[in-house]
Amino acid sequence: MLPKMVSLWPLTLICFLAFSVSIAHSKTLKRDVKALNEIKASLGWRVVYAWIGDDPCGDGDLPPWSGVTCSTQGDYRVVTELEVYAVSIVGPFPIAVTNLLDLTRLDLHNNKLTGPIPPQIGRLRRLRMLNLRWNKLQDVLPPEIGELKKLTHLSLSFNNFKGEIPKELANLPQLRYLYLQENRFTGRIPPELGTLQNLRHMDVGNNHLVGTIRELIRIEGCFPVLRNLYLNNNYLTGGVPAQLSNVTNLEILYLSYNKMSGVIPTALADIPKLTYL
Repeated sequence: MLPKMVSLWPLTLICFLAFSVSIAHSKTLKRDVKALNEIKASLGWRVVYAWIGDDPCGDGDLPPWSGVTCSTQGDYRVVTELEVYAVSIVGPFPIAVTNLLDLTRLDLHNNKLTGPIPPQIGRLRRLRMLNLRWNKLQDVLPPEIGELKKLTHLSLSFNNFKGEIPKELANLPQLRYLYLQENRFTGRIPPELGTLQNLRHMDVGNNHLVGTIRELIRIEGCFPVLRNLYLNNNYLTGGVPAQLSNVTNLEILYLSYNKMSGVIPTALADIPKLTYL
C-alpha cells in the first residue's frame, strides 16, 4: 500500500500548485477596477499615494490598495471591503462606491464627506456594515437604505442629516446597531422600528425629534431584544408610560433633555436588567 500512497504525492502537489497559480493570476473584475479608479479620481484622498498600480486588489508585484480587501470568486477577484477613514477625505459621497456590488463592509468615517447619500446605495445588497459617522453629510436619508437586507450595523451619527428618519429602516431584518445621534432629524421616530427582531442598540439622541414614547412603543411586542435606548436631547413630550416596562431587555435608557412631564411610573422597576436611567 505504501508505494501507491507515495505515488499520489506528485499529482497532489501539481493540483495544489495549479490552484495556487490560478489564484495568483485571478484578475480583478473590471467593474470593480473601474469603480475604484473613479473614486480615486473624484476625491482628493490623502491615501492615493498608497493607491498605486493598475489593480486595486494587487497584481503580485504590488500589494492591494490601502483599505481595499478582495476575495476570489471563480476566475475573478472582487472588492468586498472598503475602509478608508480618518484621512480628511474631502468631497461629495462617491457615487462610484455603489458599483462595488460585492461590498460587505463600507467604512468612510471621520472624514469630510459632504452632500447626500445617493439613492443608488440600495444596490449594495450584500452590505453588512455601513459606517459614515463623523462626516459632513447632509440632506434626507434615502429610503433605499431599507433595501440593504443584510445590514447589521448602520452608523450615520455626527453628520447634518435632516428630515424624518425613514420608516424603511424597519425593512432591515438583520439590523442590530442603529446610530443616528447628533444630526438634524425632525418628525417622529417611526414606531415600525420596534418590529426589528435583532435590534439591540438605538441612539437617536441630539436631534430635533418630536412625539411621545407611547407612540414609539405602541406596537405590541416591540423592541424584543433592545438593550440600549437613547432618546435624549430632543423635543419629546408627554410622560413615561408604564408600558415601557414591556421592553424587558432594556439595560440603558436615556431620556434627559426633552420636554416630557409627569411622574416616573413604578413599573420601570420591573425591567429586570435596567442598570442606567
